[in-house]
Amino acid sequence: MNASRTARERVRAELMAEITHIARRHLAKDGAAGLSLRAVAREMGMVSSAIYRYYPSRDDLLTALIIDGYSAVGRAVKEAEAARDRADFMGRWLALCHGLRDWSLAHPHEYALLYGSPVPGYRAPEDTIAPASASAEVFGRLVGDAFRAGVLDPPGGYPPAPPSLAAGAAGIRSAIMPDVPDDVVARAATAWPGLFGAVSFELFGQYDNVISDLAATFDYAMRGLGRLIGLPE
Repeated sequence: MNASRTARERVRAELMAEITHIARRHLAKDGAAGLSLRAVAREMGMVSSAIYRYYPSRDDLLTALIIDGYSAVGRAVKEAEAARDRADFMGRWLALCHGLRDWSLAHPHEYALLYGSPVPGYRAPEDTIAPASASAEVFGRLVGDAFRAGVLDPPGGYPPAPPSLAAGAAGIRSAIMPDVPDDVVARAATAWPGLFGAVSFELFGQYDNVISDLAATFDYAMRGLGRLIGLPE
């Protein structure tokens, strides 16, 4: 009985993996808003009612794709950052940034699903929160390590964090940067979206006919954001 149940579970997992694999191709062709369970079922040779046993709605399928995407980003960032010397804080930051960029260039449609325009009518459930936080946790650990090592040296003249940011800084500190002071959290919280902004500009063609050496531009920008945090070269 247990062996039979395990076999059924294995078949179910394989079918769900095939569904999401095909759905990613449809995502590339039609975009998230055009994703259709019926179209995926047709390509698989399934009746449309059968696919609903695995994903009851389009939103459930989107959620699966989003969780898979965030998990993949988290792995890419973690592996890239882990390959650098623990005492090379700027190197760890740059590796993290390039890990995200490399994954995004290889999976542009999945990146757009995660970090592009919201899908009309879709509301992400709480199941997506932990996978979405995976890459930020790597970043938070890096900043915390640099702070505790006493090596942070922020650029002169940068304004201190306004008191109104204290509540937000406390939330970030509680989630991913324990013991890090408000000013460091505020600079880190400025650099982090800057990373995604640079990736999005490149991926969505905002640099077209303006900048040709995209890799060098990205590296220069990330070094600047690293210095904003206070990471030493």
